[in-house]
Amino acid sequence: MNYENVSVAQVKQWVDSGEAELVDVREPAEFANHHIEGATLLPLGKIAANDLPANDKKVVIYCQKGARGNSACMKLTKENESITVYNLMGGIEAWSKEGHAVKKGQSSVLPLDRQVQLTIGLSVLAGSALAYFVNPAFIAIPAFFGAGLTFAGASGTCGLALLMAKMPWNQ
Repeated sequence: MNYENVSVAQVKQWVDSGEAELVDVREPAEFANHHIEGATLLPLGKIAANDLPANDKKVVIYCQKGARGNSACMKLTKENESITVYNLMGGIEAWSKEGHAVKKGQSSVLPLDRQVQLTIGLSVLAGSALAYFVNPAFIAIPAFFGAGLTFAGASGTCGLALLMAKMPWNQ
């Protein structure tokens, strides 16, 4: 494994000294909403080792909270074992909580993880209500989403997040 989880303090020190290049792996709409100044956008679904900045700086990957950044680091190091990348622990949320500046934009799209949570929550609620009030067969809806969450937790891959990332409002 050629990646390491690093703290906000460490990344800030690298950025301030010009040692690091930041790569945001969130979706374009999330990046447009807010991002760390100077970061390059390379969404997780499209990122490849060949796309990384070609210089001698440390490449620091970040996302909203750290999970997508971790996935991006695993994907990149599997693709090219000779590279070393760093994942910003806690993502841009941790960066902001430490009081470091983020560049705000005009987009008001919810972060991808919240879109997924809302979709699953509403689907489970609607499926449960339909199963109770209309027909017990509707229990298949919450069961489907429960199976999806189980798979996502076991595999580290969320099919719904991948699908939501392709939606027009996230582009």
